[in-house]
Amino acid sequence: MFNRSILMGRICNELVLNTIPSGKSVTAFRVAVERAFCPKGGEREVDFFNVCAWGKRAEFVCKYFKKGSMIMLEGERQQRRYTDKDGNSAIWDEIVADIIRFTGEKSSEGAAEQQDAAAEEAYTPPDFPDYTGVDTDDYPF
Repeated sequence: MFNRSILMGRICNELVLNTIPSGKSVTAFRVAVERAFCPKGGEREVDFFNVCAWGKRAEFVCKYFKKGSMIMLEGERQQRRYTDKDGNSAIWDEIVADIIRFTGEKSSEGAAEQQDAAAEEAYTPPDFPDYTGVDTDDYPF
């Protein structure tokens, strides 16, 4: 089975980093995504998605993004069943983000430098030694 969602849109609310009793960080926010189709003479419709991020991802989002920022994310869609205050059964639908990316959007506050620093901080490729035993010096490329 396969459960993946990929979104690119704008963050709708202020980001708040919370810590649960076990010490793990979490943040929850909404993302507004415009639909690709725009009716003739009408306005483009927007869908809103609930998103949560855990641990280092939550810290990353709260550090480098803010309300109104464009964000791209990928994650698993989950549903939680609960009973509301009136006793009605309800479902909370959200995407648990496990990949979060910048979109290349420019910001007036020097976010490009922050994005470059964040990209380096987020992933540093490992330096793998050459265990192949093949001498590549004789190859013309």
